[in-house]
Amino acid sequence: MDVVVATRNNGKMKEIVAFDIPSVIFTSLDAYPEIGEIEETGATFAENALIKARYVCAVSGLPALADDSGLVIDALHGEPGVYSARYGNCATDDDRCRLVLSKMIDVPCDKRTARFICVMALVFPDGKEYIEEGICHGFIATQPAGDNGFGYDPIFYLPDFDKTMAQLPLSVKNTISHRAKALQKVKNLLQLIVRQESSEQ
Repeated sequence: MDVVVATRNNGKMKEIVAFDIPSVIFTSLDAYPEIGEIEETGATFAENALIKARYVCAVSGLPALADDSGLVIDALHGEPGVYSARYGNCATDDDRCRLVLSKMIDVPCDKRTARFICVMALVFPDGKEYIEEGICHGFIATQPAGDNGFGYDPIFYLPDFDKTMAQLPLSVKNTISHRAKALQKVKNLLQLIVRQESSEQ
């Protein structure tokens, strides 16, 4: 089964491809240059994921997988939330991390609770749609650390590991991250669908 992933983000594709699913081949939007930027107009992660997956499925004619994910910080009343990728109109991930840290400079350690949320939408040409969610809880660090991740990974601190997400090897991140948890659910779903299709042939 060919599945088009609605992203050109190499970091995301690396994590998705690492979830080896027999009989499923993931392709990024790099193979579809005719698909431009998809405007995320939804008010929730689920709405944005569905917008992207539905559009890519319609254009490619293939099953499409899209995720919308972001960082939710309690001390910032849920910011950056669905605006994580474009928070503060910053140009780079580093700029967005610095913006978050500047807003939290006076927030004590025990009040720096946060969570990464990932919602994945899987849409098929026959109209079937599935939604899966993964959540990873942690804290906002006082300074960035690590270079293994992307986005807000360098400032997302995990007490159980005494490291930020960006300090973890991919093998560990792919067991505990929000995207990993959502992907595991997608993997289980795709394996079930592949088995059903095989039994029907």
